[in-house]
Amino acid sequence: MNNRLKILLPVAVLLAGAITIAVLVMTRKGAHPVPTQTLPQLVRVTKASPTNLQFRVHSQGTVTPRSQITLAPEISGRVLSISSAMADGGYFEKDDLLATIDSRDFELAVVRAQAQVAEAEASLSREQAEAEIARKEWDSLGNGTTALPLVLRAPQLMQATAHLEAARATLELAGRDLERTRVRAPFAGRVLEKLVDAGQFVNRGTAMARVYATDFAEVRLPIPSDELAYLDVPVQSPGEAPPTSGPKVLLQARFAGTTNQWTGQIIRTEGEIDTRSRMATLIARIADPFQRSAGTGHPPISLGLFVQAEILGLTKSNLFELPRTALRDDGRILVVDENLKLRFREVGLARSGRDTIVVESGIGPGEQICLSPLTMVTEGQEVRVVLETVESIPTEAPGGTR
Repeated sequence: MNNRLKILLPVAVLLAGAITIAVLVMTRKGAHPVPTQTLPQLVRVTKASPTNLQFRVHSQGTVTPRSQITLAPEISGRVLSISSAMADGGYFEKDDLLATIDSRDFELAVVRAQAQVAEAEASLSREQAEAEIARKEWDSLGNGTTALPLVLRAPQLMQATAHLEAARATLELAGRDLERTRVRAPFAGRVLEKLVDAGQFVNRGTAMARVYATDFAEVRLPIPSDELAYLDVPVQSPGEAPPTSGPKVLLQARFAGTTNQWTGQIIRTEGEIDTRSRMATLIARIADPFQRSAGTGHPPISLGLFVQAEILGLTKSNLFELPRTALRDDGRILVVDENLKLRFREVGLARSGRDTIVVESGIGPGEQICLSPLTMVTEGQEVRVVLETVESIPTEAPGGTR
């Protein structure tokens, strides 16, 4: 009995398994293919919003004085005294006495010239009297004929008059030389370098100091010549006075651990375009750069300081400022229409910078502009969009434009 169970039990298990497999095969359902769903490409877009935009041009330059001269005497002599303002970095006002030169020789020259004038005046008076006597004598003895000039002492009278004029000129020259012994400031300024001191003998034209004016400072700002189209640069016509106003300039520099800012104005352009770089050079003027007047509101500026400049240009309306990524290599942009399909669009650019573009025609308010850098694009391609709000586009770094 046990042997029979050992044989029948495996057979029953195999038979049950075969019956189960047969039932599963007979009752199975057929496989049906499931269609795959392809989603449109996702792109970033921004809505075009018109705005009034003021163009800005960036440059950089070095602060220089409006006027810098070498102060020199117009006479020779020994320096008797030097003003306390005649020191490196010292300030002075117009007509301030900066130095005095020994004046004794020039005072004596004035006395001699005064004596010569007195002598010439006496000589002229004597000749006038003798000429009057000669005229009366001729009138009494000349029988009505015309006397020769020599008889009436006319040449002697002319000579005496000339001697008096020469003496007066000598006196005026001596007085001017005496006045030149007091060296005065030609303008309000500052001493860059003192070159002489008291007790030193100076000749006419000897450099006494290098000074510069402090009423204005100037900065040369080179820009690409094409950028002049975005600026209202003052133009001086022949015979006209230099313009007094121009585009505003914001200047910035870091000095002594702090960042300082100043405001200037473009007053003129240099007379030529650089033939190598094709750059035009604007001259910016900073009023009262050393803060000598009260209430200027800005810190003093130093000569030789290297500054970054932002020139405020023309303002135009109904412009669209977009990120640079909106512009494709072929100069077109992609617009997503109301059916979420891509459309190529030709646009007119008012300006193209490193980070931004300014569109003046070709798009309208509220249109969705594609910002994603797509490589394979077809007209009418369907897309999904995610709106990206461009609240503020960064200003270009120095050397760029906006």
